[in-house]
Amino acid sequence: MEATDAAARVPRDGGPPAPFYGRENKAVPSNYHGPSGSGTYRDVTKREDIEALAAVESILPKFKVYASVSDITYAPETALKEGVAMVNTIKEGLQRLELGSKLRQEVWDREVQNLQGQGSPQTLIAVCGATGAGKSSILNAILDDNVVPTSGMRACTAVVTELAYHNKSTIEADISFLSKDEWEQELAVLLHDIADEDGNLKRLTDLKSDAGVAWQKVHAVYPDLIPESLVKMQVNEIINLDAAILSILGTTKKISAKDSKVFAKEISAFIDSKEKKGKKDKKKDKNKDVSPMDRVRQLAGMYASGSSSSNKVSESTAALWPLIRQVNVRCRAKALSTGAVLVDLPGVADANAARNSIAKDYMKKCNCIWILAPITRAVDDKTARDLLGDAFKVQLLNGNYDDHAITFIASKCDDISCSEVIRALKLEDDPTLEEIEDRLGNFRTNISKYKKQKTVADKLIKDFDGELKTIREQLTDNQDHLKALEIGQPFVSKLTKKKPAGNKKKRKSKTSGKKSSPKRRRKSMADSDDDFLDDSDNSDSSSDSEDHGSTDSSDSEESEEGSADEDSDVDIRSADDNSDSDDDMDDVTPEKLKERIKEGKKSIAEIREKRKEARLHKKEATDYLSTSEKGAAKVQKEKNAYCSLKRSEYSRGILKDDFRAGLKDLDDAAAEERDPENFNPNHNIRDYDAIDLPVFTCSSRDYVRLTGQVKGDGGSSCFSNVEHTGVPALQQWCHQLTIASRERAARTFLTHVKAFAQSIQSYVEGNGEVTASDRENLREKWESRDLLGGGDALGIMGQLGNDFGVDLYSINQKVDPYGVPTGVTPRLCKLFAEIVDKCVNDLKQHFKDGLEAKCTAGAVNAAEAALATLDEFTSSMHWSTYRATLRRHGSWRRDLNVELTNPFTRSIAHSWSKVFESDLFAPLQDATLTGIKALLTEVEDSAASGLKERTKMQGDVCVEEACVALTKAIDLVKETMNREQKEISRCMSPHIQGQLVEGYDEALLERGTGSVARQKALFRTYLTGCKDNIFDDGAAVVLDKLTEVAAAIGETLDAAMGNLAQKIEVSLAVLWEGTRDSPAQQRIRDGIVDIVKTIQQQIKMWSDADTAKQTQADKDKESLEAMDED
Repeated sequence: MEATDAAARVPRDGGPPAPFYGRENKAVPSNYHGPSGSGTYRDVTKREDIEALAAVESILPKFKVYASVSDITYAPETALKEGVAMVNTIKEGLQRLELGSKLRQEVWDREVQNLQGQGSPQTLIAVCGATGAGKSSILNAILDDNVVPTSGMRACTAVVTELAYHNKSTIEADISFLSKDEWEQELAVLLHDIADEDGNLKRLTDLKSDAGVAWQKVHAVYPDLIPESLVKMQVNEIINLDAAILSILGTTKKISAKDSKVFAKEISAFIDSKEKKGKKDKKKDKNKDVSPMDRVRQLAGMYASGSSSSNKVSESTAALWPLIRQVNVRCRAKALSTGAVLVDLPGVADANAARNSIAKDYMKKCNCIWILAPITRAVDDKTARDLLGDAFKVQLLNGNYDDHAITFIASKCDDISCSEVIRALKLEDDPTLEEIEDRLGNFRTNISKYKKQKTVADKLIKDFDGELKTIREQLTDNQDHLKALEIGQPFVSKLTKKKPAGNKKKRKSKTSGKKSSPKRRRKSMADSDDDFLDDSDNSDSSSDSEDHGSTDSSDSEESEEGSADEDSDVDIRSADDNSDSDDDMDDVTPEKLKERIKEGKKSIAEIREKRKEARLHKKEATDYLSTSEKGAAKVQKEKNAYCSLKRSEYSRGILKDDFRAGLKDLDDAAAEERDPENFNPNHNIRDYDAIDLPVFTCSSRDYVRLTGQVKGDGGSSCFSNVEHTGVPALQQWCHQLTIASRERAARTFLTHVKAFAQSIQSYVEGNGEVTASDRENLREKWESRDLLGGGDALGIMGQLGNDFGVDLYSINQKVDPYGVPTGVTPRLCKLFAEIVDKCVNDLKQHFKDGLEAKCTAGAVNAAEAALATLDEFTSSMHWSTYRATLRRHGSWRRDLNVELTNPFTRSIAHSWSKVFESDLFAPLQDATLTGIKALLTEVEDSAASGLKERTKMQGDVCVEEACVALTKAIDLVKETMNREQKEISRCMSPHIQGQLVEGYDEALLERGTGSVARQKALFRTYLTGCKDNIFDDGAAVVLDKLTEVAAAIGETLDAAMGNLAQKIEVSLAVLWEGTRDSPAQQRIRDGIVDIVKTIQQQIKMWSDADTAKQTQADKDKESLEAMDED
């Protein structure tokens, strides 16, 4: 809206007017016209006009306004973002509007806060796998950054790490530490693992043993302690050793880094379990940054900065990883941008009880579970199979199993042996592989060919080098001889000392097998050649020397050991030259010598030309050889990738089939326990063919190399195509897992915003045609007065559900002739209280009917199987592991409490999922809407004739708002029930553990010879005596907790239904509330009407865009299915 008057653009006080509830109401009464002829009213109106224009102009859309549906590229995140911008625009408009009702102000404020608090839902994904399965590497590949510490030599993620998204360039983390009590309990267990029953140290050198693991943890935190001293100390003495360690227990440390390199350095000091090895660079240490541990100690006041003690502490700095409960990391990873939260759980059998508890909590509340195993053993890996079975049972008890609930990831796909894969999968006749083998064979043939050519060239060059050496020696001798003749001195040939070279066989060196030094071999003969070669020869020598290193090495001067010690062959020319040296020196004339010198130089030039040609052949062969080797490596990588993809395809099929078979085994076992007489193994409880386990095969190592995420590791070893690594598909799967919840959240949110906008529009447009008396009549009959001094709807609902009418309303509350309150809110609250109470009672009965018999039968089954389960448990483990399990009250590498509970869990699993899969709240929804419509009919009947049509229209708006609010309330209730039932479904195991604590502790008291056998016998006797009672009590605990769930649902419904009652009255109050008629407020109302109409139009467009996208997706799916059928 544009103003013609520039002055009207700026409020009189320099800013927009304060909201009605935040300033004094100085508006002119609507019935005030001022004295005749006075300018008072005219001045006020003008001032308010200016304020109103400025206020309306400032209410500009904060959302993007689209002209048509085709302009919208629909995505749930974008829809939510635009929806939040719409809410912010509405909020700004309401702050400028004078609301005549305190109740309306409270309800709309609450509505705005609720809408602003809604964001993209999160999907929690638990990542499980054995230690060394490659979880951290896969997670870093998904994140496209090195956020999670990894190591090629050891397990380094010993803590629960949660990875979530934030829209910042930094990487941040919150590191929470164990409390003092938790660390005391952990230390007590670790001390028992380190010392035997007599207090003597166990062998600590085996780092994989219980004692070795325990010692590593204690020593990491207290590096100055020695084992001999440790076993003599009490837990409280150990804890009090280090004030800095004590000070961080129960705290949370925060890290913020600009990039992953800095973050890795910061986080590794906390969560890395690496032992510090190697000598320190003292010079470097002087200037290095203060470590996180040093900062902790400084903050704790353990030593002053720069003090001498600081150096001593730095030499044995404590590690913090055993003290950490959990790490929450936030980064800007695209894969997590749609709400996926990855939780890297520790490898199986982590010794820390607190972290095990956190991991189990995540398994309870997670939406999805990812199981990781290396592909080389994924098909037959017992840990992976056990995790798959456990994951299915978790999701089945959660009542929400679907094809997305469990995902299997086979890692390390670049670890490939083609011969093994070809043999195992019988790929010898595969056409594609045959074509690859043909190309590879051609390259190998060429490699062999060029290697031979290179060898021949090398031999020729060596022969030419030998010839050149011999001729050069003869030439030098002739030159020396000529010089001696010219000056008249006697001459003795050096060549006469050599033996005849007629035998071409190589002779071994006389220097004990030692070769001349490389330095001397590299010395060039170029200097000596300068005496008798022209410039062209020198240039040839220079060009020749560039071929694959210095090939003139054989031309160099050898050590002065005599030419008789050389290994080179000597040709006929050399023999002839040597024979000349035997001629009578008197017969040699200067002319003959000059002729020989001339011939020698000519021979050298000819041989050098031949050697140059040989070198060119060698270079050509070398180049072709290099090209062929690169081509062969490329084709070999292609072969590796093809075999890996074939193995992945095979593994996916086997894993899917095994998962279906495993589910049927679980279902059959549960069905047989439920009703052994009528059990039919040929009957399928579910459609197993329809169950499609998502399986991804990934190579994180090749992915990070191909994408350049890591430097210095060389090229990829298997894949050349990033898509073939499987990581991009896994990143897309992160988005796919969240799409259902994101789309549902976006639709619900926009529907809620639309209903809110309609409610505002109804109010601001007002009822100008209705007389004041008609409005007053409706107000008198239906407006509620303040309830309980403030109108707390939750309090109303709570009291209405417990003897309605007792001390509920103040003496000023309106009542009918029978003493019943008459306002809209109390009427609806009374109705809703009855509906909620009925819903709670129905829930209790539903739980009892569906689960009581199954719980009772499950308790019997668990009690009957308890001793057999215990015997198998104790016979399958080493005595030291059994004792460690007793010390941890049954939960160690295996959890005895869970295994004792399994028969009970199997008995109720099927019924449990059925109970919570059913629609438990449809009757409540129907009854609520029926009651609301009945009340709205009464309101319409009580309205004056001129107001009936308006009342009916407003009633329709109320019903629409009620549907939206009810849907939101039911979703909230289902979320509450889902959370509570997850806890209940797993409460049996902690109950069993609590009941058996005394037995565990009594068994541990046994000492001396034969104590292990006595421990087993004692605990078995204890279990025999209490098994019936503990399982019966456990079944009762489950049923009692289900009753508590029903009550919790009742409380949630009370709050939601009370708010709904107020919302309906606020919507109806438009019929009897008068609007302020000042020009300023009217202008603001007009602006708000424009805004909310635009919002409703935009929401309609977004809804249409959503529908169009879904329609197109369905068409694409049908097309793909048709192509598959063809």
